[in-house]
Amino acid sequence: MAEIKADMHKAGQARIFKNPFLESLTKTNPIQNIIVYGLTIGALIYVALFVKDISFATFLGLFSIAIFTWTFAEYILHRYLFHFVNDHPAVQRFHFVMHGSHHEFPKDEERLLMPPVPGLILATALFTIFYILFYFVGKADWTWAFFPGFFLGYLMYSFVHRATHVYKPPKLLKHLWAHHSLHHYKYPNRCFGVSNRFWDRVFGTMPPKN
Repeated sequence: MAEIKADMHKAGQARIFKNPFLESLTKTNPIQNIIVYGLTIGALIYVALFVKDISFATFLGLFSIAIFTWTFAEYILHRYLFHFVNDHPAVQRFHFVMHGSHHEFPKDEERLLMPPVPGLILATALFTIFYILFYFVGKADWTWAFFPGFFLGYLMYSFVHRATHVYKPPKLLKHLWAHHSLHHYKYPNRCFGVSNRFWDRVFGTMPPKN
């Protein structure tokens, strides 16, 4: 696996697409994401409780499990998908679009969150995958309770990630800011957790102790 070198970090913005319209779809801001994703999560919760008539206890259990499941997905996706790169041009292009551009331009504030259009496309694909998995255990409707928790877990992670690049760390979260900075500037093959360090501890990818 090729490493992303620290000296690649640049100020400014990456150019993802030559087409201006496609390029615009790669950018977003916090308000836009809160509105679009917040309404989406709210709609899913409404369907779960009032259309699918899932009991509140079942909903709460699935919702909570899903948030925890997201933390695992966050680690696995970051480590094995976003940092997978080889010499094939298509793989390098995918890596640059999905994550490499962020490592080259970590201060690009318009790309610190997932833009709504690609975000909703990916969310639809993930919802479908979870629906199929729950369908095979005879609980397809549970997807409506599980997925908003998973989505909220992602949303919380994304805003923590943005904050680590934009704001000074609050006292109680300095460890997360430091952890992510080490990933960007010193150990690109360690420190994959952003919202937490739990899975880095589990899988042995914490940074060396000084």
